[in-house]
Amino acid sequence: MAMTIESPRAKTPAAKRTNWEKWGWIYMRVSGVLLLVLVFGHLFSNLMIGDGVHAIDFGFVGGKLSQPFWMVWDTLLLWLALIHGANGMRTIVNDYVTRPGLAKAFRVALFLSAALLILLGTIVIYTLDPCPAGADPSLVASFCNA
Repeated sequence: MAMTIESPRAKTPAAKRTNWEKWGWIYMRVSGVLLLVLVFGHLFSNLMIGDGVHAIDFGFVGGKLSQPFWMVWDTLLLWLALIHGANGMRTIVNDYVTRPGLAKAFRVALFLSAALLILLGTIVIYTLDPCPAGADPSLVASFCNA
């Protein structure tokens, strides 16, 4: 009985589909490099500039998130880190969970939890008001007009 193995580069209908594993692998490498820059920039700005860790309080965070640059920086950090982590967990589920139904349930739970955290984190970044109207002046940030 003769067996023929097709060329790996042969054009077949299955070859036209998107290779999600390849794109997930590429995403992990690109997001990993970007996350290094974002995380160390975040740590440097929070810990090395000014009074360091002793200056971090609600007013510090509110002041940073009132600037568009830091809003975009923190949004990129949030989105890239959560998608990177969820994709890594998806890979672990694919490698170690052998029951298809359970693997699908884990992947759905990963997707939903990552999506919820991205949604909530993004809402906080863009809607945080460190100077709420009518608040006790002793409780609001120092840069607020009481």
